[in-house]
Amino acid sequence: MLTALSIRDVVLIEALDLEFGTGLGVLTGETGAGKSILLDALGLALGARGESGLVRQGAAQAVVTASFETPSPDGAIASLMAQNGLDLEPGEPLLVRRIVKSDGGSRAFVNDQPASAGLLRELAPHLVEIHGQHDDRGLLNPRGHRALLDSFGRLDAGPVAVAHRAWRQAEDALAVARAEQDVAERDREWLEHAVAELRALAPEAGEEERLAERRATMQRGEKVAGELQSVAQLLEGSEGGLSQLRQAARVLERIADSHEALAEALAAIDRAITEGAEAQDRIDSAADALAFDPAALEADEARLFELRGVARKHRIQPDELSALLDELAGRLERVESGGAGIARLALAVEETHRHYREAARALSAARTEAAARLDAVVETELKPLKLDAARFRTVVEPLDAGQWSVSGMDRVEFAVSTNPGAPFAPLIKIASGGELSRFILALKVALAEEGGARTLIFDEIDRGVGGAVASAIGERLARLSSSAQVLVVTHSPQVAARGAQHLLIAKSHDGIVTRTGVTPLDAGQRREEIARMLSGAEITPEARAQAERLLAA
Repeated sequence: MLTALSIRDVVLIEALDLEFGTGLGVLTGETGAGKSILLDALGLALGARGESGLVRQGAAQAVVTASFETPSPDGAIASLMAQNGLDLEPGEPLLVRRIVKSDGGSRAFVNDQPASAGLLRELAPHLVEIHGQHDDRGLLNPRGHRALLDSFGRLDAGPVAVAHRAWRQAEDALAVARAEQDVAERDREWLEHAVAELRALAPEAGEEERLAERRATMQRGEKVAGELQSVAQLLEGSEGGLSQLRQAARVLERIADSHEALAEALAAIDRAITEGAEAQDRIDSAADALAFDPAALEADEARLFELRGVARKHRIQPDELSALLDELAGRLERVESGGAGIARLALAVEETHRHYREAARALSAARTEAAARLDAVVETELKPLKLDAARFRTVVEPLDAGQWSVSGMDRVEFAVSTNPGAPFAPLIKIASGGELSRFILALKVALAEEGGARTLIFDEIDRGVGGAVASAIGERLARLSSSAQVLVVTHSPQVAARGAQHLLIAKSHDGIVTRTGVTPLDAGQRREEIARMLSGAEITPEARAQAERLLAA
């Protein structure tokens, strides 16, 4: 709900601060007083094009601030603000502000946070609906008619949306599977060859490291084998060191008792023989460990080269060959069994499509029934509004299959025929602005409490009518204001008398500057203004008495 409007330096308005309440608010004033300026200013705050011509002559900038009641924290307004990175403080009103400079530049703010004019335009439909002589939004937009009909009929499109998502997901899964199958079929020959090659190779995890270590060990043995044989000859041969030492020991054994030093020499030689024998044992042990079979070395090298060659072909490490075999074998298996999987997915598409059609057809039938009821309700509102020759129809037509959506398989549009025998046409095709506004009023009354903005503004909805028709318009506006805030710019005393709040728009001139001002009227002032609307410039006692009767009614 619009709670306040602050205007600074907009055309003829120098400074204006207005507060609005619930119910029906009426704005009256003489022709040319500047009622349209108020609507232009509010439109500016709601994202309308900012033009330098709106800035009051001599002022640097025009500023309009509109205040609305606290929006729901989980509603569309909060969602839009969150999407645009703006904060919404709990319990705080929503403030939208627009500044237009005299050079044409403009800035926008939401709750004092910089925003774009585009965001203001996105917020506007959730805040205010303005219905005027050239209105092209709100009820005139067929894109919203389906949702309005569903709200009127208390229809739940949720099952259709769920069925549609399931159907589309099944179609997506089938498309992915078919694409994968096509690629796999193209690779089938290669897969069969690669799997056969890898299975024949039978790679094992860690096999390359084991083969490399074993080959290195055998290669080291090959290199030292000759050296070890030379050492053995030096130690064990007939002319080797140990043989020489043993011969020397035998000679010393015969003469050792001749002198003490010879006994010591014999002991030293015995120790040398012992150490040499131990060295020989160690050498023999090493030779055994380094012993290798040339055929085994050749086999290990061949295996290692084969593993590395296949790994290079697949651009992976040899240790990854075993995992690659599992992966390619799995792909080949999926190719071979892919037909069965695709058949299952195709069956799921058929099943979910059937569920969607059933749910959508049930919703279509319910919409057709709700459309008939809405038509009847709107028809009852037309005659009192001097539209008794007009007819209203809610058109529910099937969409092409390619246009089916989460909302079903129907196109819904409100259409009217203004004269007997005339074909039905969209609401926006109605030539007369007054007729259009009255049609919208009839629709709004029929769709009361069925969504939309909580503030409705009607600009001169009573143009060209009077008497009983004007009274009927006022009665319906008052009825509509029980479920939404309604503001109406009017020239009709019958409509003005219905208002819970009355604002008088007047123009003043001090000899230099012309200004437009707005004055809230009390009970006495309301009577005088309605009397003026009845009688013209000279207010007669009869006009005052008639104004009293209208206000009393």
